[in-house]
Amino acid sequence: MKARPVGWAVVAGVLLALVCYAAYDNLWERGRADSSQPAEDSALQRPAAGTARDWEIAREHFAWAVAQPPATFPRFGDLLARLGERFAGTPYQPHTLELDGPERLVINLEALDCVTFVENVLVLARLAWSARAGAAHMADGIDVAAAPAASAAGKSASRPSGPLDDPDRFRAAYRDELTRIRYRGGELDGYASRLHYFSEWIADNEAAGLVDAISRELGGVADPSPIDFMSTHPDAYRQLADRDVLAEIADMEARLAEVDRYQIPAGAIDAAAAGIRDGDIIAATSTVPGLDIAHTGIALWRQGTLRLMHAPLVGSHVRISEESLAERIARIGGQDGIMVARPLPPGT
Repeated sequence: MKARPVGWAVVAGVLLALVCYAAYDNLWERGRADSSQPAEDSALQRPAAGTARDWEIAREHFAWAVAQPPATFPRFGDLLARLGERFAGTPYQPHTLELDGPERLVINLEALDCVTFVENVLVLARLAWSARAGAAHMADGIDVAAAPAASAAGKSASRPSGPLDDPDRFRAAYRDELTRIRYRGGELDGYASRLHYFSEWIADNEAAGLVDAISRELGGVADPSPIDFMSTHPDAYRQLADRDVLAEIADMEARLAEVDRYQIPAGAIDAAAAGIRDGDIIAATSTVPGLDIAHTGIALWRQGTLRLMHAPLVGSHVRISEESLAERIARIGGQDGIMVARPLPPGT
């Protein structure tokens, strides 16, 4: 890419908005919480640990899921999809993770971007599935790694006492699970440890046993294009003003170049749709050089049509797409296919 002209952040913002259209939650947009952002940006003023309302929302959704009859969710993906639907209408907000200061685990359920929507729904689904299955409880929270034997046996998923009744234990369990999902190897170790590129998010969570990357088996083709958007656009990320952090990001991108990744081209989505289930995680691949994923969401079948449940800028809230997933990808400039990851129940 040629040398950036003066005012790159402004020019790039206009260019990406035009090229990507609905790729609102791409890395450039999510990382751009710098001095150009207004001081009153509410996302930057919130406490990282979450507000009282954030935790009320989490506990309400968890309690609802645990209270449903045993046969309500035959598969883990069914539970995840229903939880996602409960977030419909939640406001969209970018930069929710880009707080001033060092990298911290951010809890925000009052407003979501496309990735934090997926992450928080996955956390709630894992906690609720374990609780419904009568999974063992650790002293400091819910043991989400316990096998859901009770559910598999069709036994009642009555709620064990403790996690929901004890706010501290519930919060600890939630934070632990979100850290496991959001950060490489489940360890928060600075800005570079966050899984910024969603293709790596899929690979890392697959290695941890949380999801199964199924793009290849659905007919996906290899995508050999390099991933280097962050290191080649450091001015778009305030954290990359630190040369050591920039070097860590560049090293991470170099490692990603050695990892095979597969995408289902836009023209093949309809053919692959039969293998996609409610609750599967959908990542729309990007045509922007150096960027792997432009947008994310959750698969949802409605009236025989595969749709996308997501947090887009257009509409400004979590919603279910009116058009099919294939139609949406084909319509939006800057997106040329999808990657698919199937969330796995705890204990898999």
